[in-house]
Amino acid sequence: MSDRFFFDTNILVYAFDPAAPEKQAIARELFHTHGSQGTLCLSTQVLQEFYVATTRARRQLLTPAVAIEIVDDLAQYPLVTIVPQLIKQAMQRHQNQVFSFWDSLIVEAALAANCSKLLSENMQHGLVIDEVMTIENPFRLLDVPR
Repeated sequence: MSDRFFFDTNILVYAFDPAAPEKQAIARELFHTHGSQGTLCLSTQVLQEFYVATTRARRQLLTPAVAIEIVDDLAQYPLVTIVPQLIKQAMQRHQNQVFSFWDSLIVEAALAANCSKLLSENMQHGLVIDEVMTIENPFRLLDVPR
């Protein structure tokens, strides 16, 4: 595994969420750091979920036109395309572990990209996957009572 960082959808969404300013600042710093270092990785699933999450009617963070522009920009980073083999691996992981199918697909994409870290707010912080990749919640310290 390399020092590549796979970003789950929630990290990208927070970068555009003014309702969570502390998380927004962390997400933007992570994006800037790993984007400029060439260590940021995404998947086609993440791009799709980002578009849906940021344009939903109940809590629209971005207009569809702006979200499309951002997705176009994000697609320039190393991108894992979700193919049938990854779907099959995700189904197997879903059956064997504690992940939802969609999280299993994120895990499989991160492994396919040879990432050493999977950044996600929604998965178990510190969990080591297949002895090669660790899940990290970059917001974990914000959730600790002060």
